[in-house]
Amino acid sequence: MAAVALRLRTETSPQELRAVLAPDDARKLIAAGVDLTVEESPQRIFPIAEYEAAGARIAPADSWGAAPDDEIVLGLKAPGPQPSALRHRHVFFGHAYKGQQGGEALLRRFVEGGGLLLDLEYLTDDAGRRVAAFGYWAGYVGAALAALHARGQLVPPLRATTREDLDLALGKGHGDEVCALVIGALGRSGRGAVAALSTAGVAVTAWDLAETRRLDRAAILGHDVLVNTVLTQAPAPPFVRPEDLADATRRLSVVSDVTCDVTSDCNLLPIYDRPTDWSAPVRRLGGTTPLDLIAIDNLPSLLPREASTAFSADLLPHLLTLADSASVWQRARDRFEAATAALHGSPRRTS
Repeated sequence: MAAVALRLRTETSPQELRAVLAPDDARKLIAAGVDLTVEESPQRIFPIAEYEAAGARIAPADSWGAAPDDEIVLGLKAPGPQPSALRHRHVFFGHAYKGQQGGEALLRRFVEGGGLLLDLEYLTDDAGRRVAAFGYWAGYVGAALAALHARGQLVPPLRATTREDLDLALGKGHGDEVCALVIGALGRSGRGAVAALSTAGVAVTAWDLAETRRLDRAAILGHDVLVNTVLTQAPAPPFVRPEDLADATRRLSVVSDVTCDVTSDCNLLPIYDRPTDWSAPVRRLGGTTPLDLIAIDNLPSLLPREASTAFSADLLPHLLTLADSASVWQRARDRFEAATAALHGSPRRTS
């Protein structure tokens, strides 16, 4: 591959323990000729010593702003507010293309600095399928929390754990009295959700595209638990509406919104206006019968090692093509160019 300089930066989001590049895969990048710098990050699940042992250059936390122009900055979520103008090529989840809160401001930082966002959400293969995603573990954790809460076993505040410990908690108690509906069951997140509910002994109804073309709203409201794992790119009929909260016949009492697209017009659960978090994972919504909502926007970080290791393995082959303008990166670039062009009415040349 052509020479490329890559920097894994610090994450600034609270309680974000994941990394998009694991130490074992860092070693493989370096062996392939990548010039890799890793910033210190005390909350990252992998100790900095593991990256150093892999051969990476170590840099102070949050020093990427002063990095050479040719370095590609790799992260998970959007960087902190400084520098305000973004001049590098960045790879992270931007959440900026569907009208999400803060999305336009983020894109304007790139416009101002002349940089480029290669959004991890929009790294897709020729069939349009994402090449790397945290979906399975997001679905697993989201459904696990819903099952534990439905059985009265969810005790906040939440803390990062391992799958072994989470499965141990799921195995305590009986789920026969709880019935759950997973929507989007054939996708990554949906498969994870079904797996967690099965571990908990919960009866699962699995819906995907065929079952949602014409919504059976009574069937949705007739389950105890709903786990939404559908991520749509265009507005669609919601699964649960505000007026459904007042439905006296509703059995549904727990909703886990794995997708957590709350500030987007594509939100399929327009019954809440902000996510929940680790300290208060459940919010009780209004209505004649209580409905409890779980909507944590970094669910995989509760299983940080498993989630990071899996994501890194999926991303690695594509990081090896970064310098070669592979189609997966070109599609992400095209999506960014379209979004920034819409801000000011004309395309913008990027570095």
